[in-house]
Amino acid sequence: MFKKSKKLIRAERIKDSLEIFSCPICSQQMKVMHLQSLVCINQHCFDIAKQGYINLSSRSTNSKYDKQIFEMRRIISQSGLFNPLQAAVSDIIVSHLQDNEPIRILDAGCGEGSHLNRIQTKINQKKRNPILAVGIDISKEGISLAAAEYSKAMWCVADIANIPLANQQFNFIINILSPANYSEFQRLLTNHGLLIKVIPEQHYLAELRDILYKGTDKQVYSNTPTIRYFNERFNLIAVENIQYQVSLSEHLIPPLLEMTPLSWGASQESREQILRMDLRKITMDFKILVGMIPSQN
Repeated sequence: MFKKSKKLIRAERIKDSLEIFSCPICSQQMKVMHLQSLVCINQHCFDIAKQGYINLSSRSTNSKYDKQIFEMRRIISQSGLFNPLQAAVSDIIVSHLQDNEPIRILDAGCGEGSHLNRIQTKINQKKRNPILAVGIDISKEGISLAAAEYSKAMWCVADIANIPLANQQFNFIINILSPANYSEFQRLLTNHGLLIKVIPEQHYLAELRDILYKGTDKQVYSNTPTIRYFNERFNLIAVENIQYQVSLSEHLIPPLLEMTPLSWGASQESREQILRMDLRKITMDFKILVGMIPSQN
């Protein structure tokens, strides 16, 4: 019996949702050619990778986020450290659904895809609304891992400053611990769509911060500028604070340290101190901002 490849299955899904795509070079509509590529009317062509993702980035980029960091993030996410946060985001989406309204979710800055996959799973457990989920990230390494691991969403390498998706295609955009582009989010959201942005709170990974940055101005974190900028671009309709402590197995300490940018500017001595510690618990502390596009009236 013929078994379809991952690439073919994803290409057929892309073909069924062509209206959401827009050429990153000329912004024209796109079509699938021979279940191999996305091509616009101006013949700009973007191949579908064998893993099933599409590279729609119009420029090459350098990033500190390499394959190892994304693999560490996947280990941490699959261990359950983010489960309460992901459940809270899915509950916000479910609470704003209308009957059998189709759900279109964009995860902007999706990394290796574990947040979107878990949120999509949680929604499916509560609602039977049809879901179209898309994850984008500038990192090819992250998107490649997402496409290889999670089959329920479409995955695209894309620049958040020039998102290759058509106007007003999503009723939910999630932006979790990632940079934002509010102009693009406004363009992509439907009139009554929601932006759900997750930012770290003061005590996020406090046990690591206290060691890595003890005695420096980085020991205390403030998200006040981020909240202020969000309020300038979106109407803030809800705020939810999520704080909990997680028991930490010894084998999770190295990947936790590797996955977070907190450790990038820290000294080797402080990193080694953490690895020697008997760190049993870690604090997870987030603020969820829920916004709508400001009225034009």
